[in-house]
Amino acid sequence: MNRHAILHIPDTPYAYPSGKDSLTLRLRAAKGDKAEVTVKYKDRYDWTGTFREQGMEHFASDSLFEWFECKVSLPRNRYRYYFEIKDKKGAKLWLDERGLKDDEENMDSAAFQYAYIGESDVYRESDWLQESVVYQVFPDRFENGDKENDPEGTLKWGMKPTSRGMFGGDLKGIINRLDHIRELGADLLYMTPIFSSSSNHKYNTRDYYSVDKSFGSMEDVRELVEKCHSLGIRIIFDAVFNHSGSDFFAFLDILDNQSNSRYADWYHLDGFPVKTVKPNYYTFAESIPSMPKFNISNQEVREYLIEVGKFWVREMGIDGWRLDVCDEVDHSFWKEFRKAVKSVNPRAVIIGEIMHEASSFLKGDELDSIMNYPFKGACVDFFAKRSIDAERFSGILASSRAMYMDQINRQMWNLLGSHDTQRFLTEAGEDKGRLRLAAAFQFLYIGVPYIYYGDEIGMAGGKDPLCRGCMVWDKDRQDKDLLMFFRRLIAIRKENPELIKGDLRMEYAKGQIAAFSRIYGNDRILAVFNNSEQQKKLRKGIPSRAIDLFTGNIMELNGRVVIEPMSFLALKVLED
Repeated sequence: MNRHAILHIPDTPYAYPSGKDSLTLRLRAAKGDKAEVTVKYKDRYDWTGTFREQGMEHFASDSLFEWFECKVSLPRNRYRYYFEIKDKKGAKLWLDERGLKDDEENMDSAAFQYAYIGESDVYRESDWLQESVVYQVFPDRFENGDKENDPEGTLKWGMKPTSRGMFGGDLKGIINRLDHIRELGADLLYMTPIFSSSSNHKYNTRDYYSVDKSFGSMEDVRELVEKCHSLGIRIIFDAVFNHSGSDFFAFLDILDNQSNSRYADWYHLDGFPVKTVKPNYYTFAESIPSMPKFNISNQEVREYLIEVGKFWVREMGIDGWRLDVCDEVDHSFWKEFRKAVKSVNPRAVIIGEIMHEASSFLKGDELDSIMNYPFKGACVDFFAKRSIDAERFSGILASSRAMYMDQINRQMWNLLGSHDTQRFLTEAGEDKGRLRLAAAFQFLYIGVPYIYYGDEIGMAGGKDPLCRGCMVWDKDRQDKDLLMFFRRLIAIRKENPELIKGDLRMEYAKGQIAAFSRIYGNDRILAVFNNSEQQKKLRKGIPSRAIDLFTGNIMELNGRVVIEPMSFLALKVLED
């Protein structure tokens, strides 16, 4: 048995409350050992009773490791536990907080402890978020609904986008096109920033309490939120609390008054005089003068930004925040921010823009989810570029799932593209078959599907700014078949609770074939993907009878299925 691979930590995500009366435990072992794992547990103050036993189920695996998981429950929620690990040859090891042992003697004294599940320690997942389908809009490029607020030099709609050019998209335009989002089936609108700013992307905020005049007015914001809610669409705003614009009032005061400014400690200044040419202050990214970084340790800055967060939830009724580069802001601030926003609306959600592993932000006391860029990267590599095989693809996703609580995995924003990346269709060499496969995977997999505006009608676009092209509203230039495909994907997800609440079990991942099941109670949906140009056959995990969710046909499978090239099956199992 590979002792080096065995790991358990009595903290998230290896030990965490899955409810007031339930503790989830995980253990990692080497993949090649084909381990069987049992957890033995009892009340931490029970010194004479025997340990209860529960087998752990396989949870995920990659090329190196396997993870096992189970839930245990005890009166009073005070836990003492250890693990028994048996490999494929029958050899056994036992793991407690002192490490691995070759015998099972004296396990009481050094067993792991989870001292108590306090009610406030239980992460309260968001049912509505898990049930959602996200639709992202870049406001300047979605629809021009009011020519009167067009900025000077507005470009003709549909021209090649530039890093500075503006096209006149605004809030009225979004309001006018909400029917498109509703008919698509998406029910969570996420907009990049709308606050006053000098750029077209608005990530250098001038004023956190006003809407950019090129987008409209506060009345337009109120109308948009109310119209969304009346259509059953929730709405999330984007905020930048890592940095402001260089024309934000506090930074302007520094430029005017230099060392005498009362706001000198609001930023990280390297000295005086402060200069925006060859900036001598900490900025977002690499010396971007227009984006000076806030000093979040300053109490006035914290209070100011927290009030911003509360204001838009309280006064405009938005349903949460997406937070730009939030991994560059300290944990203590996000803990305070979460409590403040949830005090206004306990059902509001907080989503982070973190492009990499984010477990330290997703323990339940800061963010509710992140934009799942690792998912996007894996889908691009497997479906769009075919640079990895199904085993590697499955392993990347598995190791990601193992980083987070189950509730968080169900809330991850699983995107294929965004305003910061090439569109998926461009990554795929404009092969719409590959986009269809990736989108189907996205909607059948665990987590929240996320559509970047225009992907549903076949828009392509390279790196920023080309990925931020104007939405195509001319129906003759839209891919209607692709649009209907996305509508059907969304409908299938909403009609089948297995795809929202169901556990995930990988069935097969080799070559260019991937298959998994979504299991909820006694119900199972099997998803099979053939990411190749050849017809394939599969027996692993295949039921006897099933309904094809796309055609409605009942299929007699008898444990074997044929998958056509570049296609997938979504099968609701009738008989295993």
